[in-house]
Formats: sequence, C-alpha cells, structure tokens
Amino acid sequence: MTTPSDQVDLSTQPKRPDASLGELFSEMTTELSTLFRQELELAKTEAREEAGKAGKAAGLLAVGAVAALLALTFLSAGLAWLLDNVMGSSLAFALVGLLWLVVGAIAISIGRRRLAAVGALPETTRSIKEDVAWAKAQKS
Repeated sequence: MTTPSDQVDLSTQPKRPDASLGELFSEMTTELSTLFRQELELAKTEAREEAGKAGKAAGLLAVGAVAALLALTFLSAGLAWLLDNVMGSSLAFALVGLLWLVVGAIAISIGRRRLAAVGALPETTRSIKEDVAWAKAQKS
C-alpha cells in the first residue's frame, strides 16, 4: 500500500530529464520560430480575405453613389417639374431635394454597416491566444 508521501508529483518533475539545457533551449527556439512564421502566414491570409471584403463593399458603395447621382439628376428635375404644376417652383424643388437627402442618408447608413462588418482577423486573434496559453504552459 502506498501513502501520499510515497507518490511522486509529476507536475514538478522534468518532462525530459535526459535532455541538456542547450538542447531544450534550441528546441524551444525552433518551435517558437516555426510558430511565429505560421502565425504570420495566418495573419497575411486573413488580412487578404478581409481586404477583399472591404474592397467589394467600397466598390458597391462607389457604384451606388454614381447610380444615385444619375438618378438624382433626372428624377429630381422630372419630379420638381411635375410638382411645379401644383405648387410654386421653389417649394417643389425643395421637396425633391429633401427626398433625395433621405435616400442618401439611408444608403450611407447601409454602406457604413457593411464596412463595420469587416472583421479584425478573428482566426489569427484566436490562434495567438492559444499560442500564449501554450507558451505559459511550457514555462511550468
């Protein structure tokens, strides 16, 4: 029968007692270098993906802006001339301008939400947190 004092606490024992300090340090340096390179590659890949999303969103905003400008020009003139038959010219053009102001505000709001949805490298962030936890465990 063994008593608690006879049992060895494995958490305080060396993991590789036969390896020299130089070997362990060399191995740790190699592993950290490999880990750093892998993290850098992951960050590059994620950055490219997120930049592509941002570029597409910006392209859509630009196309929307040009289309809105053309529509604004033609529809505004037509609507203002139509309203001119019912009210004064100044009031007709002011109402048309107010209408397009609301439309523009909605479009800008949607574009801003889409740009805000572009992430901040979620996989890299998660992976780096795991690496930090791993490195702390290696020190113990």
